[in-house]
Amino acid sequence: MDPSRSPAVDIAADAGESFGRYAVVDEAALFPHLTSVHLACGFHAGDPAGLRRSIATALESGLALGAHPGYRDLVGFGRRHMSVSTDELFADVVYQLGALSALVAVAGARLSHVKAHGALHTDLHGNERLADAFARAVAAFDQRLPVVMLAGPGGEMARSAVERVGVRVVTEAFPDRAYLSSGELAPRSMAGATISDPEAVAARAVAFATGEPVAALDGGEVLVTAQTLCVHGDGPGAPAVAAAVRSALEAAGVAVRPF
Repeated sequence: MDPSRSPAVDIAADAGESFGRYAVVDEAALFPHLTSVHLACGFHAGDPAGLRRSIATALESGLALGAHPGYRDLVGFGRRHMSVSTDELFADVVYQLGALSALVAVAGARLSHVKAHGALHTDLHGNERLADAFARAVAAFDQRLPVVMLAGPGGEMARSAVERVGVRVVTEAFPDRAYLSSGELAPRSMAGATISDPEAVAARAVAFATGEPVAALDGGEVLVTAQTLCVHGDGPGAPAVAAAVRSALEAAGVAVRPF
């Protein structure tokens, strides 16, 4: 196969989410299997000293460093939906990007992308006002930073809002989450919406990267394609899942590299 025509995909995970003495995942075990990382910015998780350690570990593994801003919600890990004004969201996003960018800069690196976290990520895909404010905040901070958005019909509105302000979109899929036949993510409330078996997640990652359909949770099949695959990093099994995903992709002839 011509290497220039072989499929390629990025493998990423959310990280930098430990706080004080409390560690979410063994990042030294997780990071070698990734090509990019989405780092918390202190609002939903992460503290400055811990983030410095996460940044250093990520750079040792040669990862592209992305910002992972969320709602101001340490208690709820950024997974609680909040009512915020347009101006508040704009300022909060710029503030978080600035804080993480400073820590990355003193480590001799720079941010490569932005991805919203948790409830904010969900809300951006359902609320055009919030999506526009988020996109404008990223563009005002650094228009060169691409924004990672959900692939498929569930992300269409948010992707359009980001592109309207001149920011590049990178599409994302989740091999450890089930999809509906419509191409949308299955709600977590549905049985089987999350997948934890490393081999099953790896098989889905290969299908996403090579353009093959997978079984839809509500019946039939669904085709999901994306530029980056996110493995949820907030569980003890995350390193094993990421290792299985990378091994399966490489065995299938898929080039694994940052987008």
